[in-house]
Amino acid sequence: MLAFLNAVVFVVLWSTGFVVARAITPYADPNLFLLARFGGTALLFMAAALVARVEWPTGRALGKHLIAGALLQGVYLGAGYWAVAQGMSAGIMALLGALQPLLTAAVAAPLFGERLSARGWTGMLLGLAGVALVLEPKLAATDLSVAQGDVPQWLVVAVSILAVCAITAGTLIQKTSLSKADIRSASAVQNFGAAIVALVFALALGEHKWIPSPALWVSLAWGIVMLSGVSVTLLVWMVRRGDASRATALLFLAPPLAAVEGYVGFGETLTVVQVAGFVAALIGVLLARS
Repeated sequence: MLAFLNAVVFVVLWSTGFVVARAITPYADPNLFLLARFGGTALLFMAAALVARVEWPTGRALGKHLIAGALLQGVYLGAGYWAVAQGMSAGIMALLGALQPLLTAAVAAPLFGERLSARGWTGMLLGLAGVALVLEPKLAATDLSVAQGDVPQWLVVAVSILAVCAITAGTLIQKTSLSKADIRSASAVQNFGAAIVALVFALALGEHKWIPSPALWVSLAWGIVMLSGVSVTLLVWMVRRGDASRATALLFLAPPLAAVEGYVGFGETLTVVQVAGFVAALIGVLLARS
């Protein structure tokens, strides 16, 4: 029952990341927002670790945690936001992100001996198909000429793929010796690693927009506590204690839930095809996790 509740909470919270990204667009540049978000979450877990007096990663372990956090959140979100800013369709970016569970399952097999059954692989493919159906309106409206300005199209596509590879690597690293660390101190260090990447992106891209508003502060608080604080930590916790492929299969449900949230919160359309995609993704996840 606890595992089921953790899965539900994780999927619902993770899906709100799409909504937050849209909500902050008028008020803040993405990497400045991510810097504040990751930094705030790092301070939150630092306080929790200090109060509990848990052991902190040191030496090589410290460096590994910084790299894990940089990949899991910093590179994934920073590179993804940059690609979208250069003209990559948000729909295509979300579809590429849905490849992450498949990539995780493929890599986890030789590294950790995680073997998906035929039913599991069927569920993975069905989950991906469901995501594609949910994103169909955005994909149909996509201009495949994604590059803007002087940025080559191949570079935008390469960075998008890099983002997916980064979150896959950051997820799988959690199953190595890093899993022995207390999750509070580990989360503090990993969010600090993500913040470093966001700072580098913000400086490199010359980001400066920050317009204080209630919507921005609410989004930041949600990002600190619920997204990086609860959602990402739940993902790490599930990967530590189970198969990485079964944990990441839940990500197939994030775009469908985001579509529902967009329908409720922003008045976006929700077609029969998208609803069918939601059902297909749900069945796929159930098969992949069975």
